[in-house]
Amino acid sequence: MKKILFLMVAFAAAAFAADGEVANQTLKAYSMIAASLGLGLAALGGAIGMGHTAAATIAGTARNPGLGAKLMTTMFIALAMIEAQVIYALVIALIALYANPYLA
Repeated sequence: MKKILFLMVAFAAAAFAADGEVANQTLKAYSMIAASLGLGLAALGGAIGMGHTAAATIAGTARNPGLGAKLMTTMFIALAMIEAQVIYALVIALIALYANPYLA
């Protein structure tokens, strides 16, 4: 943890010490890293959530086959909500890459 904190401080010091175009390029590089990490974590969380949702639906259908259709409907609604969160992360990542308000 201390190493990660040290690297973050070192990168921030390099970003603040740079001038003009170098600072602009550094900020673009950090925006790229932040967007890719954020989108990767959102996709990972969404995939884990979708897996748990599907597993719970399959287990529920196995226990009570009569509720299969109702469980499938609920599962599709839950999957749409999970996927919406990943799409929101994609929108934020695209804003950070192409409409970054911190770039001069």
